[in-house]
Amino acid sequence: MLKGSCCCGAIQFQLNNLPTMMGTCHCSRCRKLGSSTLIFVQKNDFILLQGQEFIEKFQPEPPFHYTRSFCKKCGTALGEIGSTNDSFPIPANCLDDHLPLNIQFHVHVASKPHWYEICDSAPQFLENPN
Repeated sequence: MLKGSCCCGAIQFQLNNLPTMMGTCHCSRCRKLGSSTLIFVQKNDFILLQGQEFIEKFQPEPPFHYTRSFCKKCGTALGEIGSTNDSFPIPANCLDDHLPLNIQFHVHVASKPHWYEICDSAPQFLENPN
């Protein structure tokens, strides 16, 4: 079991199993939302312990379609918490406990800023892989 929260602690959650994977998205949207390194969790493994009333959702304009959540008290990016999908991403930085995973992939590397150097050997994809 892993525990996680927003910066102010108003939102707290737990994961009953390890995330299925972890990767870094280098697109400008993920970077600006403060959620570039993501873990992918199973909906049935995610339990919101407190703070439902502090979860705010941002619905982007087309062509973008991923609804992003954040804490309306402190602004912490929460990824797609509240998604109805079987699996959804949340920022790895929201975990309070040690995560025994390494980054497994990098996506949207073509959008990566020039000042950021990828320093691991995980597979890199210029865009989203098929």
